[in-house]
Amino acid sequence: MLQKVIPHASFANLHSVNVLAKVNESLKALILPFVGLLLFVALWAGAAKSIDTSLGEFPGPAAVWEQAGVLFDEHQEKQQKATAFYERQEARIAKRMASDPDYVPKIRPFTGAPSFFDQILTSLFTVMFGFLVASIFAVPIGIISGLSKSTYAAINPLIQLFKPVSPLAWLPLVTMVVSAVYVSSDPMFSKSFITSAVTVSLCCIWPTLVNTSVGVSNIDKDLINVSRVLRLNPIKHVTKIVLPSSIPMIFTGLRLSLGIGWMVLIAAEMLAQNPGLGKFVWDEFQNGSSQSLARIMVAVLTIGIIGFILDRIMLLLQKSVSWDKSATLR
Repeated sequence: MLQKVIPHASFANLHSVNVLAKVNESLKALILPFVGLLLFVALWAGAAKSIDTSLGEFPGPAAVWEQAGVLFDEHQEKQQKATAFYERQEARIAKRMASDPDYVPKIRPFTGAPSFFDQILTSLFTVMFGFLVASIFAVPIGIISGLSKSTYAAINPLIQLFKPVSPLAWLPLVTMVVSAVYVSSDPMFSKSFITSAVTVSLCCIWPTLVNTSVGVSNIDKDLINVSRVLRLNPIKHVTKIVLPSSIPMIFTGLRLSLGIGWMVLIAAEMLAQNPGLGKFVWDEFQNGSSQSLARIMVAVLTIGIIGFILDRIMLLLQKSVSWDKSATLR
């Protein structure tokens, strides 16, 4: 009887140790980031008091939190104005159509200045547009160059030449080209939007292209041999062998590209004056009011939070479609 009880007790103790270890890891994962944030906020609050600028004292956490509330209130006020505007417009149209059934109504959009949250949505739309355009080109070219050494040798000099180019160098050229080519009496998108989106695409195409090429070229030789034995045609070879094997590297490139695109966008919006977070920062800097620094700091923190969320979304998407479930945010 004793011989049967001891192994069972040992197993129970081992299970308890494993549970405690997992609990400790979970607590560390929750507590350590919280401690890091508290230290950052404390250092920020202490340093802000000792920094005086031409616009006054550098904003601390309390001032930034206050301006975040002000920006939210401004957004709510703008929404109320827009709602009232459309209600008045609908009432005028209904009155006019009651007296003139043949009247063709014209719906006029609300033209108020965009709020902070409107500019967040504009920036997100712009970066996703540029990122998707870059991905549409980068992934297929990366696959082709990974499968063909000759193709890689041909495009590698172009990659090495254009990959280090700053968005600030691309922006004037893109602006001139868009102004010359994108000519329409009724454009679907504004020129400033196209300029920002193309600049984002040019800067975030390279990480995806390079990582896709590397992932495809490093496919296990056994898988390639299986494809040859099964005599898969090129399309099935890519869809059944190449893509599933190289997805982790492709998504690594996509995550890098999206992060770079988000950083590039802010500079592009500032210089192209396309509505968005970049323009918001520039307008507040030019405004020069006593609250401008705090509002800029709200934008800075918002940019960082959105960048983190975008990376997290890409990571979750990678885990959902890839066999590699060990990818982390590091």
